[in-house]
Parts: sequence; C-alpha cells; structure tokens
Amino acid sequence: MASQSNPRQRNQHKPRPPIEEIEPIVRKYWAMRKTDIQILKILREEHLDLTKYGLSINTFREMRKEMGLERARTQKHTIESIHEFVSELRALYPLAGAREMSSLLFHEHGMSVPRDLLYDYFKVYEADLFRERKTRRIKRRRYWCAGANDIICVDQHDKWKYLGLAFHIGEDPFAGVIHWLKVYHNNNNPKLILSYYLDFIEEFGYMPLITQSDLGSENYGIANAQTILRQWHDPRLRDKGTVQHRWMRSKKNIKPEIAWSQFRRRWSPGFQTLLDEGLREGWYDTTRPIDTLTFRWLFIPYIQAELDAYVDRINNTRKRADRNKILPHGPPKEIFEHPERYGALDFKIKVQPEAIQYVRDRFAPPDDPIFELVPPTFAAYAGQVYAELGSPELTSKNIWQVYREMVERLEAIAARSAEGDEEYIEVVEEFDVQSQLDDMSGEAYPLMEGPGLLGGLENRREDGSFYLGGVNEGLGLGE
Repeated sequence: MASQSNPRQRNQHKPRPPIEEIEPIVRKYWAMRKTDIQILKILREEHLDLTKYGLSINTFREMRKEMGLERARTQKHTIESIHEFVSELRALYPLAGAREMSSLLFHEHGMSVPRDLLYDYFKVYEADLFRERKTRRIKRRRYWCAGANDIICVDQHDKWKYLGLAFHIGEDPFAGVIHWLKVYHNNNNPKLILSYYLDFIEEFGYMPLITQSDLGSENYGIANAQTILRQWHDPRLRDKGTVQHRWMRSKKNIKPEIAWSQFRRRWSPGFQTLLDEGLREGWYDTTRPIDTLTFRWLFIPYIQAELDAYVDRINNTRKRADRNKILPHGPPKEIFEHPERYGALDFKIKVQPEAIQYVRDRFAPPDDPIFELVPPTFAAYAGQVYAELGSPELTSKNIWQVYREMVERLEAIAARSAEGDEEYIEVVEEFDVQSQLDDMSGEAYPLMEGPGLLGGLENRREDGSFYLGGVNEGLGLGE
C-alpha cells in the first residue's frame, strides 16, 4: 500500500501566496491581536486556495515580518523605551491601567508591550497611581440576545453640551461592536440621528431586525425609517403594519449606558481636560459667534478622528474574561462579522440601495442645513486661514494654538469691513449660537402608527426574564 504523504511535504512544492493578497487580511486580524496560529488558520480555511498555494507557520511568520508586524519578543521593549510613549498617552488617558495602556500602545504606536512590563513601569514611574484601587460592589445582570444583527441600540450623550459638543452611539449588543460614535454640535435633530444609521447600513449593505432607543422625538427618524425598510423587504410585516422599533422606558436601554460608562472612564477625562483649558484660559467663549464657529470647524473633525481611533481599538480588543457573561467572548468586530465562528446566528437583512435612498430623501435629505458644520461662507474663510497657517497636523499639543491664531486672523478679516466679504461679516455678526441650536433641533416627525413588537419589558417570561430583540416578531427563538 502506498504511504500517505505528509501535508507539510506536499506544501513544500507550492509557492507561497502573494504578500499583497494576504496583507489586508493579516493586518485585520493583527489589529485584533490574534496569534500567528489563529491568523494562519483563518487564512488557510477561509481565504487561500490550498490547491495553488502553500503556507506553513514559518513562512507566514517571515511574511508577517516583511509587513513590519513584530511581536513583543522581537520588539524587546524596556521600561525606558516605553517611557516617552506612556507619558504622552497618560496626558489624554489618565485612568488607563495596564490592559488599557497595552492596547493604546499597540493601536496608537504599533508597540507590542507585555502587561508585566507595564506593571513594572507603573511601580517605578506611577507608584501612587498603581496603589490606588477603587472598590465597587457590582450588581450583576445577564443580558441575552439571539445573535448578531438581532437589534441595534442607539443613544445620545449630553454631558459635553456646555462645550458645544454632543455625542451619539449605535451598538450591536450581541457582539458588543460599536457601529458609530459621532460628535457634532447637535444630537437632537432626527434627520442627523437617522443619517448615522443610514450611513451604517449603506456601507454594510445589511440591516438588523429592529432598532431600539430611549423615548424622544430625536429618534422618530430611526423608528420610522426602520419600520419602512423592514416592511419594504418583508411583505408580511407590511400587511401587519408592526412598528419595528422598541422604545425603552425607565433607563432600560442598558447596553448603550454601559458603553457611555466605559467611554467616560476610558476616553473622556483627558480630552475633557484638554477642552476645558480653552474655557479656563478664556480662549473659547461659547457665546461669541466667531469663537463658536471656529471651534466647530477645527475641533469637531479633530475629536471625531480621535473617536474613530477609540472605536477601532474597542472593536478590535477582546473583552476582559468574565465567567458570568453568556454572550460570546472575543473581539467584537470578529463576533459581528463572523458569528458562525462562535456558534452564533446572524439575522442581517440585505437592504436594497433604492430603499435606503427613499428613506434618506424622505426623512434625512442631504441638503438640510443640519449637515452644514458651519455656514459655507465661514467655512471658505476658515479653510483659507488654515491653509495660510500651513495646514498643520492637529494634535492635543497644538490645537489650541492653531485655534487662537485662526480666531485672530478671522477677526481681522471681519474688522476690514470695507475690504472684506459682506456676506462673511453678516454670517459672523448675526450668528446667534442659541437660536441656531433651536432652529436645528428639527421638527418632530409624526411617528408611524401600528401594533408594537411582542415580548419586551411588558411581556416577561415566567422566570422574570424578558427578550428585547426582533426574532419571531419579538418572541425570540423559543425552546
């Protein structure tokens, strides 16, 4: 009988795959901090034509190094080599512990630093902080969800409105993945809030079964659009006329509240200190139109870029191990994109582009004034002044200096009334911050009527539990 050939021997005669073919996939799972063996397994099982290419673990490691991706053992960091980077990050993330700091170093600077080394660093440079411990008594609750795309929870965060900034989040509670985390000067306009959701499903190509939010007219756009889109793609729902959105009362929109709690602890402190400096020093007066307009034009895109980096880090980081958790353990992005790897279901519904365009034109037309960060005339002058300053790359260290120089130059333009643009002067002088916010709150949509979803808080099971998703019109998977 002929002997079976060794798979490793068979692969020796096959060429390795082109590096440009596997690099995007490797970088995707490298960002999730997966091991070489885990990445290789995904490549071999889901992406490579093994009849054409061969890829052993040693060859894979060689290719990974060619991509500039090195593990902690190769980087050989020391307390001294990470000191500058940790000090820089500490200014913006004052409460970050070893786990968070390790993630920050990895995602912000591409540094693989073991937690043990960070513990040693903290003992040397942050001994007082290292000894501090907060005791919390946690009342545990189990959250159950049927699978990915069962539900998307949305919520707003108003604690920075004194700075002229407002936040909004959309999250899949099953995977724990954040679909969007937006900052703007407004978060109570239903057209704006709906645009976040439509942008997400347009990019992804699919929609969840239902959406969920707190009570509030700012969420009428999402509720109406979700109902129309679901009925568009499922005639049975159209015949029944059920509303495909859950309204949560008495602070039961739990998952976004947890996300905001993490946000306030992990991201907010350092950036809030940075922004408060402008108020404290008198550089930023929220009642002066030119200050407010310049602040919006400069700071909102900067903060959004920082939020995008935060979301990318959260979505690619496996949550801390928790034996009480019944949802899958893993990087949220992977759980959402590949629930089958975790033995989970995916309830995504493919959305027709024309359906998205219909609800966008009806409920969130792109030409609405809410989508203008600042008036166009002011934006043109601000862009001109920024270019004159050399279009500097904005950081936490220079953004207030750039802001002050821009305000000074824009004030000079306004002062030269004889030579200046009358339209620009009118924009600056007549821009009323509060009245503009009131105007942009948006008229409340009439909420679509129809029978609500089954299940929910009003229909608890015998054991007191309840299901909030949209499977089986709200009844869940059953036995």
